[in-house]
Amino acid sequence: MSTTETLAAPPQAPAAPARPSYARAFWGLMLRDARLLRRDLFSFVVRTIMNPLFFVFIFTDIMPKIGQNFSGVGAANFATILVPGLVAIAILFQGIMAVAMPLSIELSGTHEIEDRLMAPLPIAWTAFEKIFFSVFQSILAALVVFPMVYFIPATPVHVQVASWWLLAVVIVLSSFTAGALGLTIGTLVKPQQIGMIFAVVVTPIIFLGCVYYPWALLGRVKWLQIATLANPLVYVSEGLRAALTPAVPHMPAWAFLAALVLSAAGFSWWGIAGFRRRVIN
Repeated sequence: MSTTETLAAPPQAPAAPARPSYARAFWGLMLRDARLLRRDLFSFVVRTIMNPLFFVFIFTDIMPKIGQNFSGVGAANFATILVPGLVAIAILFQGIMAVAMPLSIELSGTHEIEDRLMAPLPIAWTAFEKIFFSVFQSILAALVVFPMVYFIPATPVHVQVASWWLLAVVIVLSSFTAGALGLTIGTLVKPQQIGMIFAVVVTPIIFLGCVYYPWALLGRVKWLQIATLANPLVYVSEGLRAALTPAVPHMPAWAFLAALVLSAAGFSWWGIAGFRRRVIN
């Protein structure tokens, strides 16, 4: 009698779970935010252009037509000086608003942040995605505002791009700084206090941000010139001034580039640390 031996196949080890793709998860969050931005595109455009539109219309179109004009710096008129400053405001405050307001509400009100944390991403990546997406919103804001501040003034605006790479680097670094600052504010401030923070912080930042005058002219008031170096808008304005209106006095390139890099890195670290602390608690 013959016996047949059946050799059983050795048991196979269970397949290892697929490692989550951080890049795909990150891109998924970006697409989600893009969909929300597309839905609220009208409100995005309105809040971006309203302040620069009225400022340019009154001070560079109506005032010259009624005989009330502002003196410029050398051959540059006020409208030319104003172009980099208003683009800087659009970049900085669009970046802040894009992150600070929604994040503050998500952390303290709707708790929508819990949905984001379910993505297969480290907490720091989830926070960084907010900064990264705000960069695109800040660049879009600059593209929306620039034609307006260039074509509306009654007096000619003399813009000369001295270096396209410098302009691109300044816009990207400024946008990162704005988003990182927005992340920092959003993790520190409760929704009920956002209005107060913007009322107390926004006005000094704008008027001391070298929007309406070059930083070099503050040398006549030395203590104020030194104090304004703590204002990130100064470096955004001066960087755009160097790139768009090089004939107007401006900071050396190494100074505003170094300051923007340090600001972007510092606010990013501070904001991500605050984000991690808030979501863990």
